[in-house]
Amino acid sequence: MEQTIFNNRLSWLLVLILISFSKSVDAYKNYTVGDSLGWFDNLEKPHVNYDKWVANKKFSLGDFLIFNTDNNHSVTQTYNFTTYKSCDYNNALDNDTTQWVSADPSSTSIFPVTVAVPLLKVGPTYFFSSDYDGEQCENGQHFKINVTYGQGLPRALKDPSDDDSMAPISPISGDEESAPDTIVPASFDHPRDVSTDDSSETSNSISLSIFSKVLGIQLNWVFVMLALVFGIC
Repeated sequence: MEQTIFNNRLSWLLVLILISFSKSVDAYKNYTVGDSLGWFDNLEKPHVNYDKWVANKKFSLGDFLIFNTDNNHSVTQTYNFTTYKSCDYNNALDNDTTQWVSADPSSTSIFPVTVAVPLLKVGPTYFFSSDYDGEQCENGQHFKINVTYGQGLPRALKDPSDDDSMAPISPISGDEESAPDTIVPASFDHPRDVSTDDSSETSNSISLSIFSKVLGIQLNWVFVMLALVFGIC
């Protein structure tokens, strides 16, 4: 009888541990842009539809967008609605637009390119391919998302001078949907071990430092629970 009670309590303890871990690990996500179709224009891949891909997804601080493309396409991120609508970043300011990777028209061969872009600011954020005089952008290679606060930025992505990661409205955008300056922390480096899964829309990811911190907290809690269980038994 005592063994049965012990087993039941241990089972409930394991359930609580799993629930606690699942909530922590689900905090940050990687989204593969376009899923299996990748990041291309409609001239190259007629079925790509980024508005449809964005629909029903919830993007938060600390999430990553994974762009699978090739060296003939670029990835430009901006908080300036005017820059986004013009499909041209040449006149954009450095603090509101970032070109994560550029196309290479001089290349004699096409090779795959993957770039991971962190979401660092709350509010509307725009992406497009800016090369070839905006032709790729005008042919469907663009989308906009809204980034929520969610769990907030993980420590690895925080700018030491940024206390709240909330974005002031840019006064030069000319559009009420516009969002703030983009400042990539000096300590940031493109993640090399970001998980992607073409068979599903999203995959969960959490930085090693954050996971270690969470794990320490969880284990302390587990030890307390175990002490209570064995103490009662």
